[in-house]
Amino acid sequence: MITNSINHPIAGRLSVTFALCILLSVCLGRSTNAQEVSANVLQAQKDRIAAIKKAKASAVSVFARQGRGGGSGVVITPDGYALSNFHVVQPAGNTMKCSMNDGNLYDAVVVGVDPVGDVALIKLLGRDDFPTATMANSDDVKVGDWCFAVGNPFLLATDFQPTVTYGIVSGTHRYQYPAGTILEYADCIQTDASINPGNSGGPLYDANGDLIGINGRGSFEKRGRVNVGVGYAISINQIKHFMGYLRSGRILDHATLGASFTTDEDGRVVCSNILESSDAYRRGLRYGDQLLSFGGRVVTTVNEFKNVLGIFPRGWRVPVSFIHDGDRVDTYIRLAGVHTPEELLAKIAPAGPPMPPENPEGEPMPEKPPMPPQANPHQNSQIPAHLAKYFKQRRGFANYYFNELRRTEIWNRLNSHYKLEGIPGTWDITAKIDQLGDVVMNLSEDRISADLPQGKAIADLTQDFDTQLAPRGSGGMLLALHLWKQFLTLGPGNFGDVYYLGSVRLPEQDKHVDCLVGTHNIVECRFYFEKEHGHLIAMEMYPDFGVDPCEIYFHDYRTSGDRTLPHKIRIVHGDLEYGVLAIDGYTLPSASEK
Repeated sequence: MITNSINHPIAGRLSVTFALCILLSVCLGRSTNAQEVSANVLQAQKDRIAAIKKAKASAVSVFARQGRGGGSGVVITPDGYALSNFHVVQPAGNTMKCSMNDGNLYDAVVVGVDPVGDVALIKLLGRDDFPTATMANSDDVKVGDWCFAVGNPFLLATDFQPTVTYGIVSGTHRYQYPAGTILEYADCIQTDASINPGNSGGPLYDANGDLIGINGRGSFEKRGRVNVGVGYAISINQIKHFMGYLRSGRILDHATLGASFTTDEDGRVVCSNILESSDAYRRGLRYGDQLLSFGGRVVTTVNEFKNVLGIFPRGWRVPVSFIHDGDRVDTYIRLAGVHTPEELLAKIAPAGPPMPPENPEGEPMPEKPPMPPQANPHQNSQIPAHLAKYFKQRRGFANYYFNELRRTEIWNRLNSHYKLEGIPGTWDITAKIDQLGDVVMNLSEDRISADLPQGKAIADLTQDFDTQLAPRGSGGMLLALHLWKQFLTLGPGNFGDVYYLGSVRLPEQDKHVDCLVGTHNIVECRFYFEKEHGHLIAMEMYPDFGVDPCEIYFHDYRTSGDRTLPHKIRIVHGDLEYGVLAIDGYTLPSASEK
């Protein structure tokens, strides 16, 4: 018996499959016709190629001297400042070689380091017109956005051409636990763009070729060192908070609030412990209070609080909102440091001879918390003779050369306004305080007196400064004004130990200001300068540890002769404004009296 093959089950399936293959081949043939490819697809391809070309120009391949490893980086200013990872720069030492895709090799020197956040700032030398990356707002990054990483995996960029890997943003606001208390990745970006050993310190760009993060950690297959699609980048917004600090040449610390939180049975984030010595306690936060927002971000979980806390440097004042006894409190809190300065130095000090690298140094951190770094290059590394002028060693600093450089720049601009350096003597100031009446102040070398509407106030400068806090309620206005005078007439070289803290944001300020910290007769002062004209706009005087400073804000600068002086002075102590002085006139020593 003969059976029609089309009716046979197997034969029938083969015939249908053959027909489908013919149809598919026809369709594929048509779809590969270049004239019928969507214009949107072709444009997207052109945009991607252009973005990668733009981004590659600012990428840096880092090569350590004496073959001690390397990694990646990215240039952010035309004069050569570049970002990388702390764990890339540390084993490389104080100087390194950096290549770019222009085909040139540049000398570079370390500027500042952030061991807690795993960030470093270096400076490439030899040009003042480096191509730079454009910084994006990393808070705008969304899961699913296209992104690409550029860098030097396995030190392959020996031809000075970096490697590019492409992917998507896999997650945002990720938290990666630190090694002890350093190398903490808070609020970071997760991506499936391949990040392998040597990519560390390199840029993560968005689809437009704008910088959204610095690559640093990756999860690896257990028996190898190849990326498995889980990499982490430090958000560029976190780095923006630290940028001014990194340019100070210091070894930086991150912040702590001095309080911890837990989730109660109603799902609220509530204070579970608080230090009475913390500024949070002085601002009214207590056990059981509900945290609403921190650093400008709404907080609904403990993890969200830890994430946002990790992006701030020590010493910043951040907005905080909480519920206390049923009332909402909106205030600013000064953040303490995670470590004391000596503790931080101990964390990065040598713990024995450096371990030889099994592969290029600067590899991304493994999935589990790594051991602390084994060497501190900022104490013992050799400086090539031609780079010696760019490095100066001082305890607590990655490179004191850059601190002195910024301090001198800030002081020279300030002194060009006041013109009081080297001119000691008595100051007489007449003013009005709010609507209360007239004020007459006499600032001599050993005594400050003020005739105020509420009575006479005196600061005896022959006594311990921390006891001279008149007038009552001001936190030491007279002592603060004396130190203001001393700073202006002595200059940073004679005032005491003065160093550049960095660029910070004062409460309710929309822009960053520069800060110099000085200690005079055991009293610490912080002086804040606006960047455009270099005016001194504020100072804080701390008469003792753990107390609110006396805050002085300088406004209404006017020029008289060749000097420009403030004619409105606002005094704040804690949460209260003591008063506002409207200056009628100054009587100051002249240069001829010097």
